Amino acid sequence: MDSARAAHIDELVRVSTGRVSTGVRSARDPIIESSWRRCVADHKLDPTVGREPHILPQERLREHRDAMDEFLRMARFGLEALYRQVAGMGYVLLLTDSNGVTVDFIGDPTFDNHLRRAGLYLGADWNEGHAGTCAVGTCIATAQALTVHQTDHFDSTHIPLTCTAAPVFDSGGELAAVLDISALHSPEPKISQYLALQMVRAYVHKIETANLYNNFRRDWVVKLSASQEFAEVDPDFVLALDGSGRVVGFNHKARDLLAEDGVSPLGRSFAELFDCEVDDLVHFVRSLPTEQRTLRLRRTGLPLFAQAMPPPAVSLPRGHAPNHGVDPLPEPLRVVSGGDPALKAVLTRAAKLVNTRMSLLIHGETGTGKEHLAKALHRASIRRNKPFVAINCAALPENLIESELFGYEPGSFTGATARGKKGLILEADGGTLFLDEIGDMPLSSQTRLLRVLAEREVTPIGRTKAMSVDVRVIGATHRDLVDLVKAGKFRDDLYFRLNGAVFTVPPLRQRSDLDWLIERLLAERAERDGVGYRLTPAALAALRGHGWPGNVRELVNALDYACAVSDGGLIDLADLPEPVQHSGLFRAWPEEAVQTVVVEEDPAARLRETLRRHHWNVSATARALGVDRSTVHRQMHRFGIVAPHRAE
Repeated sequence: MDSARAAHIDELVRVSTGRVSTGVRSARDPIIESSWRRCVADHKLDPTVGREPHILPQERLREHRDAMDEFLRMARFGLEALYRQVAGMGYVLLLTDSNGVTVDFIGDPTFDNHLRRAGLYLGADWNEGHAGTCAVGTCIATAQALTVHQTDHFDSTHIPLTCTAAPVFDSGGELAAVLDISALHSPEPKISQYLALQMVRAYVHKIETANLYNNFRRDWVVKLSASQEFAEVDPDFVLALDGSGRVVGFNHKARDLLAEDGVSPLGRSFAELFDCEVDDLVHFVRSLPTEQRTLRLRRTGLPLFAQAMPPPAVSLPRGHAPNHGVDPLPEPLRVVSGGDPALKAVLTRAAKLVNTRMSLLIHGETGTGKEHLAKALHRASIRRNKPFVAINCAALPENLIESELFGYEPGSFTGATARGKKGLILEADGGTLFLDEIGDMPLSSQTRLLRVLAEREVTPIGRTKAMSVDVRVIGATHRDLVDLVKAGKFRDDLYFRLNGAVFTVPPLRQRSDLDWLIERLLAERAERDGVGYRLTPAALAALRGHGWPGNVRELVNALDYACAVSDGGLIDLADLPEPVQHSGLFRAWPEEAVQTVVVEEDPAARLRETLRRHHWNVSATARALGVDRSTVHRQMHRFGIVAPHRAE
């Protein structure tokens, strides 16, 4: 053992075991010393043992790359741009996933063998638990940008290296990757890598911001900067907002700016964070001079220059002007609603997107008719003559979901049929793939579904070559996917692929077209049975008074039951299911039932409840009530209603 390595091991042992003399100040960064102690105490690494780099085989590496396929393609531009800045200076660029596995790499091919032996290579695992203190592993452990220079490394075989890394966060604030710039040789002073650290930080910011733009092309994006000159070209803070003005994505600098007590701003209203209503974002478009586009952070009063980028407008086909005065809804969508304002607003927006390729996400309580809406979208589109394939993701057994979705080649696994299976995704080729209860799909299958959405390709089990597929994907769920993403139960990149547009189907208890729906369902049943069905006043009153916790599905079942037991087609109170008969006594949802009565009788309460339900978004409230925004503002003033974030 040479003296330099022996001295390094001796220092490492003294620091990691706490045998540093009292009062003696170490020359090491505290973050390095903490990592050394972790390596010994938590990872059980022996400082006297040198380790060969661990490089994953191609099959394992492919799994890691496939899991972040779209992000890799986007981040590659950042790597190439950074490498152009340092080419010829002896640096190698690594991009690892959040586990420390190198999934992309740019280096001088003339040093290929040396780089592989040093672990600066595609497939190398730089997790701190395997490699000890190193830039990638310690960056993952601390979520901080840092330089691990020469003898900072835990493993003595890494002493010749200098490595600088910074974390790359996704649009939801979770660690997505690590960008590392390393060299086989460097000057001894650690300060020589200061510029490398600043460059890595700068390009990580560019990658995060580009990823945000890519994920939220169909949403409002707000760019913010403390500098007027850079507000548009290189903003510090970037946010994505959904249609109701809630934060659905951000770059990491924006998270640091907006997080309170470590709590992410995800899901918070833009108006809660800034002194600006979401409806006023139109005043921050680029057409106005930058100096006129200022707002303040509510928490601190910090002034910022802003630029708002609205979602792209949907163009009308050439030669077709707007048809004023005529209902623009295609027939399949028109028959979904009997005039309920909230549902009509959803259908009007959906009608503009029926022939786009973007994926759609339908949200709503169980039984609200999400699949019915998906079928109506399919029938209204140019894909109407192609298959509509519905898949209940919650009903497929986890061990069969991949073979059912993607199909398989003959004899590809034990139990596979001799003829193979086409798979439901390929069955939907040219048409619409409806993924019901997408929130219940296992994580392992989400990764492969992401590739279908990103590449429009599917690879059946046992097949090496992908097959192209042309499908319109519509997902549906009653669960809050943002909460599932936060909990690590749903892939954020899959969520961002699915939510090209999000439609929320209102529950039946909030719809104003119940009578129309009852009449339509009875007419359909009458046509099928050849019997004319009628409701007595008592039966109709009970149907109107019921809370409908099971939504439209419960209403269909109730009417089917009533039709079956009625005498001569006349449905009386006694013919309804017992819970509906006793609606006044039924206590499935007592609080809301009482509230509904109050709301209907009190215009102020009705307005306040509608505002609350739409997160105090005036535009959404106006659409739900079927009035102008000015009317809502006027009524709020008359009734003395003030939004919570304006109460102070």
